[in-house]
Amino acid sequence: MSPAFYFLLISALVFDFLNGFHDSANIVATPIASRAIAPRRVLWLVALAEFAGPFLFGVAVAETIGKGLTKPTNITMSVIVAAMLAAIIWNVITWLLGIPSSSSHALVGGIVGAVGVGSGMNALQSAGLIKVSIALFLSPVLGIFIGYMLMNLTLYLARGASPRINQFFKRAQLLTAIGLALSHGANDAQKTMGIITLGLLVDGAIDSFEVPLWVVALSAGAIALGTATGGWRLIKTLGGRIYKIRPVHGFVSQITGGAIILGAAMFGGPVSTTQVMSSAIMGVGSAERVSKVRWQVGQEMLVAWVLTIPITAVMAALLYFPLRELLG
Repeated sequence: MSPAFYFLLISALVFDFLNGFHDSANIVATPIASRAIAPRRVLWLVALAEFAGPFLFGVAVAETIGKGLTKPTNITMSVIVAAMLAAIIWNVITWLLGIPSSSSHALVGGIVGAVGVGSGMNALQSAGLIKVSIALFLSPVLGIFIGYMLMNLTLYLARGASPRINQFFKRAQLLTAIGLALSHGANDAQKTMGIITLGLLVDGAIDSFEVPLWVVALSAGAIALGTATGGWRLIKTLGGRIYKIRPVHGFVSQITGGAIILGAAMFGGPVSTTQVMSSAIMGVGSAERVSKVRWQVGQEMLVAWVLTIPITAVMAALLYFPLRELLG
């Protein structure tokens, strides 16, 4: 394998780590905010589940990212590295600002921008772009709708219950957090697997797009380590700024998010965990009282999500030219 591939490998693992670091808020914010589980304990539990997720649910998302968006024969290592670096830079910027943004959007934007300038727009595959777009933009709509409906159903079933039911919702969040972490690992770690495997194919190290076991293990380990570290700035945003979360809200929003993310992973659709969980919290909160949801925070997130793809596309396009000189 060439030095350029190792540069890509390091970049991809840094992105994977930041993805886990960035998205840990999506998984643990609600149980921490509702005081269901101690913060450090839940972070380590979900990190272990994140590691296990990619081994349990296949590599459909990796195939979408690695060979569904672009034609591997028409791109270079410089294109892939530019896409990764643009996504990394955007993740760091949004973390410093405390704005939950989409690592998936950042990666897709980086790929589109780098491939566009490096290989031409013809190297992009429209079917893959449509599939990714549907997954990314439909998932938050489902988050609000399913969260709203499931919260109403939960309140109906729990009508007349004593306050002791809160203890059930608290304890149950241990299981829902693990389930959500499994689904997150299954979806998000696969994005890095797809990029690394694409790099192996472009470098000539493999003859066809098949994800090696060592790539699965490295990607799962990097995202799990990032999750264990925890992005506390974003945990505060998701855990308190959108809605005042109680145990029942954490329970319902995690079931909602886990079901959507895992369903997308099984069908090969990369989704934004940030989008799904933020919209699920909004749906759950609005089912109880619309006026209590801080919609202004949602608008700030929406602006970040809308800007992510064009900004990372431009960054990747600009990064491509010096990388082409550096890596060849």
